[in-house]
Amino acid sequence: MRSTLRFRSAGAIVLLSAVALSSCDKDSSARRAETSIDVGAGPDFFQAIDGGIKLSEAEIKGRNAWHLWSAGNDAFWDEVAGRTGGMVDLLRMLDSRRRGSRFAEMGLINEPGFRVATKQDEFGLWLDERETPESSPIDPKLYGRSSGVLGFRIFPNPKFQGKARDGWNADLFYNDRRYAANPALVRPYRVGVACSACHVAPHPLHPPQDPEKPGWNNLASVIGNQYLHEGRVFAAGARQGTFFWEMLNAQPRGTSDTSRLATDNINNPSAINSIFLLKERLRIAHEESLSGETLLLPETQAGMRVPRLIKDGADSVGFAGAVLRVYVNTGLFHEYWLQTHQLLYGLTKQKPFSIRRARDESAQWRATVAMLPNLQRFFERIEPMHLADAPGGEAYLTRDQALLDRGRTAFAQHCAGCHSSKQPPNETADRQAWFLAQSNDPKFWKNNFLSDEERHPVAEVKTNACRAMATNATADHVWQWFSSDTYKAQAPATIEVWNPYSEENEPFPVTDGRGSYRTPSLVSVWATAPLLHNNSLGRFNGDPSVKGRVEAFQDAIEKLLWPEKRLNRDSIWRTSAECQIELPGALIPEAIRELLGTTIDSDGVFRLGPIPKGTPINLLANIDPQADPAELVALGNRIREVLQQIHDQNLGPEATRLLMKRELAPMLFKLSKCPDLIEDRGHLYGTKLPDADKLALIEFLKTL
Repeated sequence: MRSTLRFRSAGAIVLLSAVALSSCDKDSSARRAETSIDVGAGPDFFQAIDGGIKLSEAEIKGRNAWHLWSAGNDAFWDEVAGRTGGMVDLLRMLDSRRRGSRFAEMGLINEPGFRVATKQDEFGLWLDERETPESSPIDPKLYGRSSGVLGFRIFPNPKFQGKARDGWNADLFYNDRRYAANPALVRPYRVGVACSACHVAPHPLHPPQDPEKPGWNNLASVIGNQYLHEGRVFAAGARQGTFFWEMLNAQPRGTSDTSRLATDNINNPSAINSIFLLKERLRIAHEESLSGETLLLPETQAGMRVPRLIKDGADSVGFAGAVLRVYVNTGLFHEYWLQTHQLLYGLTKQKPFSIRRARDESAQWRATVAMLPNLQRFFERIEPMHLADAPGGEAYLTRDQALLDRGRTAFAQHCAGCHSSKQPPNETADRQAWFLAQSNDPKFWKNNFLSDEERHPVAEVKTNACRAMATNATADHVWQWFSSDTYKAQAPATIEVWNPYSEENEPFPVTDGRGSYRTPSLVSVWATAPLLHNNSLGRFNGDPSVKGRVEAFQDAIEKLLWPEKRLNRDSIWRTSAECQIELPGALIPEAIRELLGTTIDSDGVFRLGPIPKGTPINLLANIDPQADPAELVALGNRIREVLQQIHDQNLGPEATRLLMKRELAPMLFKLSKCPDLIEDRGHLYGTKLPDADKLALIEFLKTL
């Protein structure tokens, strides 16, 4: 359910750092009329999905809400389309003529029962057509109508009337970038985004023969869509040749950056979560301290046991609070949310999102709160998916019991300390012996979440730190009330990062309660590769068949256990070609243009570049806009001068590296919020085992 996009760059940050742009929505919304919305009510619309499991009425409501409820965010995404000059345009992205390649190109899941449009609709738009009528009509006023793509719901646009309707031209909308980029353009429809947009994917145990043409029985609601290309879905208007396009194109498939519109100015996409064994996860939840408006969230108290759902454990306020934060992040009560941060650039100081205000003023918030118990009940029904139960899965499992026993022993001795929800009593002297004894009992593996749910310092785990460096949940930031006091009080640390210009490791401090990752679960790990929190480990093959999933897992797990097989420094995200930072000139205050002597091109676009091919993307994307303004301006000027010198002198790769090392690298590293560039590093546990133990461990992991 993560689907917001950041638009930023070093050049843009520097240009805008001295002057705040106008606030996003000065008109705070009036109190909405109270409504009695029973979110998710209705028949079992999705009966064949999730292996056809039989659900209670409450569980059905929870699953219906997961697939249908967008919490009023259609208005938000419509507004974002205007503010980004059409770069984010979900209506344009849904062009039916792409239905036959949506999964391959974007990772989107075509809804069964639809086909490619045979003609344009009344407004000239190409939208998927139903092949068969709905068996149980879904209330379009509450949920919109299906777009033909799971998770995207179409609503009529109340502003599309009078002059807006008379001036509408669908051909220009599809074919004229400047027409579609007009901030005043009123589209015929608004598109809402439900959670299923990012979490539904082909079912590992019931994969479709053709992923572009799945049946309902071929889909899983909460496996996490590791095939999603977030940039192509949510920024379909990004143009090749721009830095924005390069940043989004480098993002691994199946990841989402949940701090993009309320930006923390760190490019830190992470893998979209699978959801398994929620009851067990809640059982092992750890106690944390909560205070302030956090206590207005459902079922919270000052000291309580909470799961840590996202990678860095920042949403440590209980199940309800974690889910509500995601809904807000995708547009719930956006009229107020957009007043707490600066959309797109994140240059002004954030303000904490007020839970009290959302509770008092937003009917959608209250409706979402009311449906959360049903959603939790549905999640609690999701069981692990075992390779042995997949069609042809047995062929990928060893029958050598001695090999499996050896792998289980290796797991008990070297993995279970973190990757088990069943832990020895505190007084246990020999933990390894306890795990080894317990691992021989089949009951130990039953309902084992395969994670301790603990936070572990990134300085210890040594994986890429940028997701753990997120600042939005720290004190006085937008998600202050969605993180615990315990999270915000984590001890500072120092990590080592590699500088590609000096080619040396450098220390970097981690402060403000950040710098940890929770242990990822290994439940059904055979089906969810690539690995690590950012999907950086392993080759993405785009194949959701059993064979494709096993091959992706095998590649990833070998790279995990044999680090010499990893990309290492070649995993740094770099620009694939010479590119430019481009911004609509209307977004840049005149005072900033005058300060830096910058002009807008004749087509109304500000450009900074050219940025050389091979430039580390995150050195530009992660500049801290809250750094000293004088240093930011100096950096902006120097970037422009160096880039011009590289271009004018036609410098080669090595000369470019040396120039940037001398002139820019020290400034870039000093002003970066996260200069950790190597993506597939870290998690070296088990890498010292004998090869025979590693091979046995891999065979055992396939059974989990």
